[in-house]
Amino acid sequence: MEQKKYLNFFNKLGYGTGDWAANMVYGLITTFAMVYLTTTAGMNAGIIGTLIMISKFADGITDVFCGTLIDRTKSKFGKARPWMLFSYIGNALCLIAVFIIPQSWGDAAKYAYFFIAYTLLNAVFYTANNISYSALTSLITRNNNERVQLGTFRFIFSTLANMFVNSMTMVIVYKFSTGDAGVATASGWRAVAIIYAIIGIVVNTFSVFSVKELPPEEGEEEKKEEVPAEEKITLWESLKVLCKNKYFLLITGLYFFAYFSVSVSMGCAAYFFMYIVGDMSKFGGFMNVFSLTCVAGLICAPFIVAKLKNMRKLNCWSFVIQIVFRILFVIGAYKLTNTTGDKNLLFITIMWGACSLFNCTFAGTINALIAETAEYSYLKTGKHLEGAMYSCSSVGFKVGSGVGSGLSGWLLAAAGFNGAVMVQTPACNNMITFMFAVIPLIVTVVNLVLFYFLKVEDATKKLREGNAA
Repeated sequence: MEQKKYLNFFNKLGYGTGDWAANMVYGLITTFAMVYLTTTAGMNAGIIGTLIMISKFADGITDVFCGTLIDRTKSKFGKARPWMLFSYIGNALCLIAVFIIPQSWGDAAKYAYFFIAYTLLNAVFYTANNISYSALTSLITRNNNERVQLGTFRFIFSTLANMFVNSMTMVIVYKFSTGDAGVATASGWRAVAIIYAIIGIVVNTFSVFSVKELPPEEGEEEKKEEVPAEEKITLWESLKVLCKNKYFLLITGLYFFAYFSVSVSMGCAAYFFMYIVGDMSKFGGFMNVFSLTCVAGLICAPFIVAKLKNMRKLNCWSFVIQIVFRILFVIGAYKLTNTTGDKNLLFITIMWGACSLFNCTFAGTINALIAETAEYSYLKTGKHLEGAMYSCSSVGFKVGSGVGSGLSGWLLAAAGFNGAVMVQTPACNNMITFMFAVIPLIVTVVNLVLFYFLKVEDATKKLREGNAA
C-alpha cells in the first residue's frame, strides 16, 4: 500500500533551509570564535578552551529540558514551530554578543561575559532551535520516504551554508575592519556576526512558515495497539540496558572521537592558514574541498554498502585507506610548516579531500548502525529502546567536542601562543600543525579499532536466525 504524501517540493525545500540558518551560527562559532577571541579580543586560549568545555557539558543537561518543553507545548502553530521561530532571536543576539566583547573590560569580566554569552547561545537558544527543528521531521509528515528526503534537503543546505561561511567570513571581516589591510579588527568581527545573524533570522523564519505541523489526530487510525504498561521501563532500567550493550558503547566511542577530532582540527585550521600558510584568502577554498568531497562520498556510500552488504567492512576498509592519506597529509603539513610553497599547499589540499572522501562512510552509515544496535538490543532483551539508543550521538557529540575544545586551548597555551603578534614561534607553529594533522590521524587509527569490534550486524543476524529456529 502506497504511503500518503504530505509535502510538496516547496515544503521540503523550505524545511531544508533551516539548516542554512543553523549553520550561520554553528559554522561561525566552531571555526572562527577561537580565532577572534585569541587574536582580536586578546584572551588566553587555555582559559577559553576550558570555558567552552564546561559550556558543552552543560548543553547535555538542557537537551532533556528542551525536549520536554516542546512535547508539552500546545499552540495554533503546533509544538515545535514556535520554539524554532523565537529561539533563533536569542541565537542571533547571543551570536553578536560573543563577537563584541568589550575591549576596555578587565580580564575576569571578559571571561565571565564570554562564558555567559556562549552558554546562553550554545546550551539554551541553539539547543532549543536545533531540537525543535529536528522534531519537525516527525511532526510535518507521517511518510517515511518524505522524512528521508527532508534529511537530504537538510544536508544540502548545511553543506552550502558551511561553504558560504568558510569562503566569506574572512572576506567580510577584512572588508569592515579598520586599520591596516589584511588585519582583522573588532569592527570586522562585529560586522560579520551582525550580517550572519540577520541572514539567519530571515532564513529561519522562512523555514518555519514553509511547513505546517499535522494535527495530533493525524495518523492515529494507523496505530494498531498501545504499548502495554508492563513493557514500559524506567530511565534507570534503560540506562542499565544501554550500558550492558557493548555495541552501544562502541558507537558512543566512535561519536566521541569523531567530534573530538573535528573540534581540534577544525578549530585550529584557521590558525594554520593564518600563521603557517600566511594567506587567509586560501582558507575558504581549502575548506570547501572538504565539503564537496564529503558530498561525493555520501552519494557513493549507499551503492558500496549494497555491494558489500556489510557496513562494518565498508568502514574498516575506508579507515584503512584514510590512514594512508592522513599519513601523507601529516608529511605534507609539516613540510609546509618548514618550507612554504604553492606545491606543498596543493598537495595537502588533495590529501585533505581524499581524507574527507573516505571519512564520509562514517556519516553515511552510522545512523543505520545505531538502528541495527537498537534491533540487537530488542532481540536480546525484548525491550524497545530506539529513542534512548540514539542518545549516543548527542552524548558523543557534546562530550567529544567539549573535550576537544578544552584540549585545543590548553595545547595552544602550552606552546606559547600569542594572539597579539603576527608571527608565532616555531614551537607554536609545530603545535598548530600537530593539532591540525596528527591528532586526526591518531583518532582515525582509534576509530578503525572500534569499527573492527563493531560486529553488531553479524550478532543481530544470529539472533534473528535463532528466533526463527
